[in-house]
Amino acid sequence: MGERPVMMLNVLSLSSVTSAFTPITRLGGGVFRAGTQIVGKVCDWVGGLPAAALAMPAPLVNPGRTIAPAVPSAAASFVEVRLPGLPPMTVAYERRGTGEPVVLLHGLGSNRQAWDAVVPLLTGEHDVITVDLPGFGESPDLPDGQPRDLATVVAGLGAVFTALGLERPHVVGHSLGGLIALRLGQAGLARSVTAVAPAGFWSQTERWYAFAVLNAARQIARLPEPITAWLSQTIVGHAALTGTLYMRADEFAPEAVAAALRALRQAVAFEATMRAGRERDLFVGDIPDLPVTIAWGTADRVLPACQAARAAAVIPMMRMVWLPECSHVPMNDAPQLVAQVIQQATAASSTAERRGADSRPEIAIPRQPTGVSSLMPDCSTM
Repeated sequence: MGERPVMMLNVLSLSSVTSAFTPITRLGGGVFRAGTQIVGKVCDWVGGLPAAALAMPAPLVNPGRTIAPAVPSAAASFVEVRLPGLPPMTVAYERRGTGEPVVLLHGLGSNRQAWDAVVPLLTGEHDVITVDLPGFGESPDLPDGQPRDLATVVAGLGAVFTALGLERPHVVGHSLGGLIALRLGQAGLARSVTAVAPAGFWSQTERWYAFAVLNAARQIARLPEPITAWLSQTIVGHAALTGTLYMRADEFAPEAVAAALRALRQAVAFEATMRAGRERDLFVGDIPDLPVTIAWGTADRVLPACQAARAAAVIPMMRMVWLPECSHVPMNDAPQLVAQVIQQATAASSTAERRGADSRPEIAIPRQPTGVSSLMPDCSTM
C-alpha cells in the first residue's frame, strides 16, 4: 500500500471516525468511559499508524484449528404475510436440508448470512430456514404504520411459519434473534428454543453499554466501503473492525468482514429497532411447555455472560450451555460448537421429563477475560 490511503485514514480518524462516536460520548458514568476508550482505541489503531503497519497483511486462518467452510448463501426467496388490520410484511429467507425444521434468526444489524458457517453442519438432519428479519438483509423494512414491538414481530413470524408450512419449528436465535426466539416459544409457536446470548436480560447501564458498542460498530460500518475493505486486509485494521464482536478475529476472512460491515451499514431498521429495545420488560414470565437452551460466550464483550443468571431466574428449567472463549458472535468463533449445541437442543428430552427431574441449572458466571473488564459494565454492581 502506498502513502495516499494512510493519509486518507488519518483524516478520517480525526474527523469522521471521531464524530461518528458522538452518541457514545453523550452517555454518562462507566458507559461514557467505555465509549471514550473504544473511540481512542479505534483512532489509535486506524488513524495514527505508520504505512508499514497498515500495509501488513492480516492472518486469515489460524492453522491450529479446523473450521468447517461456510457455504455461500444462495439467492433469497421471499414470502409475504399479512396480520389482521396491518399492511403486508415481506421476509427474505433461504431453505436447505431435510429433516425436522429449524429456523435461524440473526442479531441486530446482521442478516441470515450470520449463520453461513453453521448451516452446512445442520442440513444433514434438519430442514434449515435462515431468515432476514424485517428491515435487515434483503427483507424490506416494516411498512409505515406497522408497530415494531416484539408482540407484532412474533405474530408476523408466526404467519411466516404458517406460509412456509412450518408447524412449530425448532427456533434458534442470536442476540436480538435470541430474544425473539424466546418470545416465539412463549407464544407456543416453537417446538424448542435455543437462544445464543439473548438480548433483553440487561440492567439499564448494561443496555446503554451494549447500545454504545453497537452504535460504534454501525458508525465504523458507514465508512466508505473501499476503506473498510482495505482495512480488513491489515492486521490492526482487521482487529479494529472485528475485535469487539468476535473473539478469534484472525479466523474471520477479510471478505467476511466486508460482508458483515455491509449488512450493518445497510440495516435500515437498525435505529428503529434500538428505539424499540429501550422498552422495559422485554421478556417476562416462564416458558413452561417446551425445551429451552440458552448458550452464552464466556468472553462476550457486548452482553456480559453474567446476564445469563437473570435469564435463569425467569426460565428456571432451561438448559444452560457455556461457550468457552467465544465472544458475542460465537457462530464465527466456534461454528462447530454452536452446531453441536443446536443438535443437542433439538434432540432434547421432552419438557415433562426435564421438569420431572426437578433440577435447576447451575449458573456459575465465568470470569471476564483479561483486558475486557475495563471496557464493560461490572454486573456485580448492578
